[in-house]
Amino acid sequence: MIRKFGAVIALAISASLPAVGHASTELAQKNACMACHAVDKKLVGPAYAEVAKKYAGQKDAEATLVANIKKGGSGKWGPIPMPAQAALSEADAKTLAKWILSSK
Repeated sequence: MIRKFGAVIALAISASLPAVGHASTELAQKNACMACHAVDKKLVGPAYAEVAKKYAGQKDAEATLVANIKKGGSGKWGPIPMPAQAALSEADAKTLAKWILSSK
C-alpha cells in the first residue's frame, strides 16, 4: 500500500514538472537559436547532435558551451561566426547547453 502511494506521488510530481526537452526547444526558438541550428541537421551552424558528439565525454563541455553561447565565436565549425547571446541569462545558457549536450 505504501509503495503504491509513493508511486502515485512520484507520478504526480513528475507530471507537474515541465518537460526539459520541450522547455529547452522553446527556449532555443525564443532566442532565435533555431534560425541557424537544428537538432539533427546542419543549417547555418552545426546540428546540435554534432555539437553533443564533439563534446561527449569532456568534463568541461557544459561550461564551454555556456561560454560559446554567451560570447559567440568563430572558427570551430566553419567560417560563419556565431553571434554572442550576451543578453541571455546564465541560467538559460546553462539550460540550453545541457539540452544541446543531451542531443542524439
